[in-house]
Amino acid sequence: MMRGGIATNGGSRMRDRSGGAGSKVAAEGIALDARVEGLAPSATLAMNELAARLIAEGREVFHLGFGQSPFPPPAELVAALRDNAHRCEYLPVRGLPALREAVAAHHSRLHGAPVDARNVLIGPGSKQLMYLVQLALDAVTIVPTPAWVSYAPQARLAGRPCVTVPTAFEDGWRLTPAALEAVCGELGGRRGLLVLNDPGNPTGTTYGEAHLAALAEVAERRGLLVLSDEIYGDLDHRGRHVSMARFHPEGTLVTSGLSKWCGAGGWRLGCLLVPDVLAGLRDAVAIAASETFSSASAPIQYAAVSAYRESAEISAALEAQRRILAALSGWCVERLRAAGVRVCGADGGFYLFPDFGPFAGRLAERGITTSAELARRLLADDGVATLPGSAFGRPAEELTLRLAYVDFDGGAVLRAAAGRTIDEPFLKQHCGRVLQAIERICAAATGS
Repeated sequence: MMRGGIATNGGSRMRDRSGGAGSKVAAEGIALDARVEGLAPSATLAMNELAARLIAEGREVFHLGFGQSPFPPPAELVAALRDNAHRCEYLPVRGLPALREAVAAHHSRLHGAPVDARNVLIGPGSKQLMYLVQLALDAVTIVPTPAWVSYAPQARLAGRPCVTVPTAFEDGWRLTPAALEAVCGELGGRRGLLVLNDPGNPTGTTYGEAHLAALAEVAERRGLLVLSDEIYGDLDHRGRHVSMARFHPEGTLVTSGLSKWCGAGGWRLGCLLVPDVLAGLRDAVAIAASETFSSASAPIQYAAVSAYRESAEISAALEAQRRILAALSGWCVERLRAAGVRVCGADGGFYLFPDFGPFAGRLAERGITTSAELARRLLADDGVATLPGSAFGRPAEELTLRLAYVDFDGGAVLRAAAGRTIDEPFLKQHCGRVLQAIERICAAATGS
């Protein structure tokens, strides 16, 4: 009986502790921190999971909703990971020294200005590093919209005030110097941290030298720091990426990583470049890293050294990716414009941000008055996964969508593109799902 009694009492206590009817925790509830309460999951990740679930259920889905590179990591990078799979040690918080040297050399070439390895930090994706910058810095985060879905939520999680600055289609969805000047007057004397994404997600547009120089003049005069997210820099369609760091060198932090140009998003390897004059902020981010992620994965850091060193294979693969993405985006833009959709041409990355405002009346007749409803109906009725402009900080009633034109077999397309002109017949043969998706979107908008 004693044995049975112990079992009964123990079971009762265990039920209480796990949140049963007698649990004090369950009775009193859990109070969430205001920075977390009400936050929704990342819209991009949520859409990717939804599309995967629909596909698993047997639905045909044209997946333009998730910005993952369609291209595979270069074979030499995969081989390097295989060769270093036995690495199991904790690496320095700031990153493997050889990798920091390689990253510094890579960005020195890309930016046209020297980068010192001591100012490079390695982390498990640039996303984590951007968050730690906001956590470590006492500043107001300034986010031009449309903007990548995580910038503003990260500011909230870090307990930082965030000011959004709407941009306009007529300006190519780019922040203007006048708009930046105006928002600086609203900071109440606090330091501002401008988050600049170039090439842009969700727009696919870039800024160019003259525009960056004009923004840098405002930033310098107003004492702004710039967090320049250049994760798509190597995918500038012309191979001519220009960094904000060239024009505002003492006030610009640059983030990048392997996910887009090396097709290695799931590897989670990012880097942060901090100028000498911001050594205190650099060290604070490193301290925060030591108390959170400790260090990025050892095998991936060792393998990534080869990605950042110049090689004929990686250079050729990058050039081919740029040619394919430029041709594909050009076809999509031409088709959307022919249907009457407002859309800016893409300069880099693999996104478009079309505006279906010209069809507002026709769409309203179908009960579609918000971008969220437009995206929902495209998926439900036409099998095309997109993301609404409202997920990127735009007004709910603005009928914008983000299209990620990556629903194709990147490895097969790279092989087929060798020595070939990337024309419409090539795109129809090798990127047909993207073309079909665009046709479906145009038909849904126009009612044809």
